Amino acid sequence: MGQTVFEPWNDPNVKPLIQFKNVTKRFGDFVAIDNQSFDIYAQEFFALLGPSGCGKTTMMRMLAGFETPTEGTILLAGQDIAPIPPNKRAVNMMFQSYALFPHLSVWENIAFGLKRDRMEKSAIDARVAEMLKLTRLEQFAKRKPHQISGGQRQRVALARSLAKAPKLLLLDEPLGALDAKLRQDTQFELMDIQEKTGTTFVIVTHDQEEAMTVASRVAVMDHGRIIQADTPARIYEMPKSVYVADFIGDVTIIEGRATKSGDGYDVAFAEGQPSLHAKSDKVFQNGQTCHLAIRPEKVAITAEKPEGAVNAIQGKILDIAYLGNLSTYHVELPTGQIIKSQTANTRRLSRRGFTWEDTVWLSWTETAGVLLEG
Repeated sequence: MGQTVFEPWNDPNVKPLIQFKNVTKRFGDFVAIDNQSFDIYAQEFFALLGPSGCGKTTMMRMLAGFETPTEGTILLAGQDIAPIPPNKRAVNMMFQSYALFPHLSVWENIAFGLKRDRMEKSAIDARVAEMLKLTRLEQFAKRKPHQISGGQRQRVALARSLAKAPKLLLLDEPLGALDAKLRQDTQFELMDIQEKTGTTFVIVTHDQEEAMTVASRVAVMDHGRIIQADTPARIYEMPKSVYVADFIGDVTIIEGRATKSGDGYDVAFAEGQPSLHAKSDKVFQNGQTCHLAIRPEKVAITAEKPEGAVNAIQGKILDIAYLGNLSTYHVELPTGQIIKSQTANTRRLSRRGFTWEDTVWLSWTETAGVLLEG
């Protein structure tokens, strides 16, 4: 038996755990969330991604119960959560600051919520032991927060949040305080813990790499709206708008005019430059403004004009970004348009073929670029 793919959003028979129904949130005249409807499913790791002020934190605060919608409804397991106070919801929130009690040990921090719920002592002992094991903190149980590292404190906060077995855990920029290497390790730990517990995680982040690494689906937000909610692969390969294409990863966006041709369109983008061709099942009027979004790793760079290439244009190397295993060439066309090409550095640096000011050819296939509306 092959492993079944986790895609409940594609199954009409699966009921969502969370449903936003025409939710609007205003602060005075400011519309923070603008009439949004979307679903999150049980056991998902769902990321809300976007720049500062896009509304992602307001979404999360409404789920936690710190804010209520101005209009619309939020359902959790089919129940309207607006009347339910934050401490009575099957929802827990982990803050960026971790908010641990400095005078309590790691063990006591994890047990805190369980004691407040007047759980029996033996049940508390068993649950805390389970959480310590899950987050690999057994040997730190007696230490105070200041006696452990930032990464370990992060895991204590996670263990404390999960101790009460919430249906939903909200994580607000949870890795913001960690350095780059530790962030990466912790991302994989988070995924592992989420999978083991089966808890639904919703993470708020402005770090696209983090969202793309951890999430089953990413919702890219702008000005209080979800522009696209999709799997990381689809968001990267099939963005629905220039905003999403531009927000995620490195991309070149060429503006032009579309003319129907074969099973796609020719894109005329500058006087004296050949038209580019892109396969697309989108419908454009002849002469309509369009944008061709193309990822640098899909653009080949060569000294000679490639034989039979559908899209081939000549330019001059303006910049080279060397990232160890990859080099990204910024190539300027005579029109001033810059196109990026990325190649893997399989050879030693001294053998690298191109340098600044070299004239080169860039080429890509007709399916490499995504054609987007204006």
